[in-house]
Amino acid sequence: MKIYLDSVSTTSRPVLLFLAEHDVPAEIVPINLLADEHLTPEFAALNPNKSVPTLQEGDFVLTECSAILKYLAEKASSRTYPKDLKARARVNEAMDWFNTGFYRDLGYGVVYPQILPHYAFANPVTQADVLRRGEERAAARLAILDGHWLRGVDFLCGSEPTIADYLGSCYVAIADWVGFDITSYGNVLRWMLVMKARPSWEKTHREWNAMAAMLRAESLPSRGYASARKTLDSNLRGGRG
Repeated sequence: MKIYLDSVSTTSRPVLLFLAEHDVPAEIVPINLLADEHLTPEFAALNPNKSVPTLQEGDFVLTECSAILKYLAEKASSRTYPKDLKARARVNEAMDWFNTGFYRDLGYGVVYPQILPHYAFANPVTQADVLRRGEERAAARLAILDGHWLRGVDFLCGSEPTIADYLGSCYVAIADWVGFDITSYGNVLRWMLVMKARPSWEKTHREWNAMAAMLRAESLPSRGYASARKTLDSNLRGGRG
C-alpha cells in the first residue's frame, strides 16, 4: 500500500498521525505541492483531483483524508474508529463538521488568503474585508467547538481519541500559521495541548513546525508560504532541517 502525501499539507498530517500510532504497513510517497508534483500527468491519472493524500493499494485508489482515515482504521481494527453504530456515527459527524464548515471558515477564510497568493486579493480593501469576515466565521466555529464538541469531555467524541481528533486537531493547528489566537477558547486550547503532547505529533510535525516558524518570521505577506517552503526544502536537502 502506498500513500501519497505532503507532510506539510493540512489534510496529509492526520493520516501521518494515524500511521505513527498504528502498525499499518504503508509506503509514504512524498508529493511536494509547492513543486507542483501533484500536477503531473502521472499523478493526475491516479487522482484526477490532483490532491493529497491519495492511497493506492493494488488497483484500489482512495482519495480524501476522511475516507483514508476510516479505511486505515478499519484495516487496523483501531479503537479510534469504534464499532458501535452510534459511537461511529458521532465520529463521522465530527469529521463532517470539520470538513464542511470549520475548515472552510478557518482555512479558506483566514489562513490561506494570507499565505497563498492564489487565495489572496490584490485589492487591499477586498483582502481586509475577506479576512474580517473569515475571522468572524472562524471565531463562531471555534465557539461551537469549545462549547459543544469539547464541553465536559477529554476528546471530541468522549474519553478516548478517535480519528476525528486526528483530523480536527490538524485543522485547528493551521491557526498557528497566521497567529490566529485560540487562547480564549479554554476547552479547545486544552485539547490542542493534549494532542500536541502526543509523541506522534512531534514525530510527524517537524517540517510543519518549521514552516509555521518561518511563516511567522515572514510577517505573512501573501508570498510567505512559497518563500518559507523553498527555504525549508533547501534546508532539509542540506541536512539542516
